[in-house]
Amino acid sequence: MSNIDIKTVKVLRDRTGISIMQCKKALEECDGDIEKAAVLLRKRSGAIAQKKSGRELGAGTVTSYIHDNVIGALVHLSCETDFVGKNEEFIFLAREIAMQVAALNPAYRSVEEVPEEVKSTALSVFEKEVEGKPEQMREKILAGKMESYFKDQSLLDQVYIKDDKKTIRTLIEESTQKFGERIEVTAFVRYSARG
Repeated sequence: MSNIDIKTVKVLRDRTGISIMQCKKALEECDGDIEKAAVLLRKRSGAIAQKKSGRELGAGTVTSYIHDNVIGALVHLSCETDFVGKNEEFIFLAREIAMQVAALNPAYRSVEEVPEEVKSTALSVFEKEVEGKPEQMREKILAGKMESYFKDQSLLDQVYIKDDKKTIRTLIEESTQKFGERIEVTAFVRYSARG
């Protein structure tokens, strides 16, 4: 179906921020259904981010967020080129991530980066909580508790505070698709005057 009207393409582009050509192609594949095309574009963003994961990061921005002069965060968001690194939307993304850090105080960048000794300590606590449960349920309950506990502490796996249907990882994957470059949170730190 190639008779997708430009207004429909523009609606999808405004909603997703993704290029007109990608929006048109997604709409054609979904017979003009904007909702289905948006889902298709979100699905593709993860695959696109994966393809770009080996690219070298040579630019980026360091952005801050301060809340009521008592909590602040700095985020170093990296990308491949200065062209993207100086883009206002890219800088806005970095600020959104800094706001997330200030609000939820993640301890780790991702679940994969949690040290084994920290995982072992948490596991020993959760094993006590599942004592007395049927054997066949214990493993499943333990896995769920561990996943939930560390997702809340890992920036990329946290639910985005402004859209509970996305994680920070999803937000970055969508931006990778939008900008056409690898994007990565290189570092972050949170400060609090409250101790």
